[in-house]
Amino acid sequence: MRRLCMIFAAFSLALPPGMAAAQAPADAPRPIVSVVLGEAQTRDRSFPGVVRARVDVALGFQTLGRLTARNVDLGDVVHRGDVLATLDPDDLQGKVRSAEAAAEAAQVQLQTAQSAADRTRALVERDVATTAQLEQAEQSLAAAIAADQQAQSELIRARDTESYAEMRAPFDGVISAVHATPGAVVAAGEPIVDLSGQDELEVVIDAQAALVARLESHDRFEVWSPNHPELRRQATLARIEPVADAATRSRRVRLSLDDPQGFLLGALVRARPVFADANRLTVPAAAIFQKDGESRVWIVTRQGKAATVSARRVQTTGPEIEGMFFVAAGLRPGDEVVIRGIHSLREGQAVGASVTP
Repeated sequence: MRRLCMIFAAFSLALPPGMAAAQAPADAPRPIVSVVLGEAQTRDRSFPGVVRARVDVALGFQTLGRLTARNVDLGDVVHRGDVLATLDPDDLQGKVRSAEAAAEAAQVQLQTAQSAADRTRALVERDVATTAQLEQAEQSLAAAIAADQQAQSELIRARDTESYAEMRAPFDGVISAVHATPGAVVAAGEPIVDLSGQDELEVVIDAQAALVARLESHDRFEVWSPNHPELRRQATLARIEPVADAATRSRRVRLSLDDPQGFLLGALVRARPVFADANRLTVPAAAIFQKDGESRVWIVTRQGKAATVSARRVQTTGPEIEGMFFVAAGLRPGDEVVIRGIHSLREGQAVGASVTP
């Protein structure tokens, strides 16, 4: 059996080249993956974002204490001056009483030192007391004055601290986060609630370096809600964060909404840059290959069921954005270009139907 297989293999190798080729299909059309270019490819490109308040602060108490009441909850609308939370006033009132007692004692010490200095000065004038005694009395008076001033300062501080037992809203807004509940002992500066202003809303998106490179101050964006596509608003580029994200290398972009009506804090939206060339034709970067120092793409020409490919020079402009280049010359809407296997095609090669990418 092995000998028969070797004879058959030798016979196959001995066949003329033309006879071996005749047994295979002659230049069968090759399946391709292609796309038809159109302006809608650019108009539909957008980025996810979140609606946030431009003014967003974490509010805490300026002193240590036990939280006795929190008068607001998540989502509550508050006005400037409203009491949001309170601390147990007993400890703070005790500090005020202690400071008042210290101030009264310092006042008595000052009056005593003043009287002693006056008597010593009178005795010196009558040559009954010495100059050294007068200097000692004046030093005691100066020390009593300083102690009285310190006690008065401590009293003022204690009374100010007593007023810290109430947390009031610094501006109109909505409670966007809650961090502590009544009964908890909180430190000075520890966040209790977050207050977000409702007058000025912004949209925050994360953009890759290619888009950031094209953005300029006051560029315009179109913003809409995926759940309500009819709700569309205009926004202006406000700020680009200077530091990129360590994991994604994206930059945070903040957009100022011209009219925030209809958008809620924390809502998910989409934003699309409105560039001067936003409606220009784009071509996938995967379709472009280099030949003789020029950028080219494979154009599919179809006549009935037959189709062939031909290379065409193309000029692009700007950086690559999400795998797309803007077309400067060489292509027009409706052109069908190959986007897969572009390095294994040849001029005039027959191709078959396009496979969806």
